[in-house]
Amino acid sequence: MNSILGNGGFHHVCMKTKDWDATMRFYKDLLGCTDKVAWREAPTRAVMLDAGDGNYIEVFEDLAYSGPTNGAVNHYALRTTRLDAVAERVRAAGYKITVEPRDVTIPNTTSLGPVPVRIFFCEGPNGESIEFLQNTVT
Repeated sequence: MNSILGNGGFHHVCMKTKDWDATMRFYKDLLGCTDKVAWREAPTRAVMLDAGDGNYIEVFEDLAYSGPTNGAVNHYALRTTRLDAVAERVRAAGYKITVEPRDVTIPNTTSLGPVPVRIFFCEGPNGESIEFLQNTVT
C-alpha cells in the first residue's frame, strides 16, 4: 500500500504508433493483450490494452509520428511467468531481441536483499524498448 496514492501503483504506459495494424498484431496477437477501453476512429484511434492484472498499454494512432525520441523513458517492463517462451515467440515473429534472456541479480539495498530476476529486451513495432521480467520477489 502506498501511503500517498493509496491502493495505487502502475496503471499504464502510453505510446504513439504510425502503424496501427502492426502494433495491434504485436500487442494483441503476439503478446495476448486485450482491449479494455477503445475510442475514436482511424486515423486517430486510441485503445487501452490490458496486459494483465490491471496493467495497461495505451496506444494512440498518429500518422505523423516519426519514431522514438531520446526522452526520459528508456524502456518499460512487462511482467511474465513464461519468459523464455515469450522470448521465442517474439523472436519467431521477427522482432529484434536486443538483450537475450538471462539471469540477473539486482544487488538490492532494502531488507529484501538481492533480487534474482530473469529478463530479456526486444524492440517493439514502433521502436519502443520493452523489457520482459520474471521473478518471485517483486
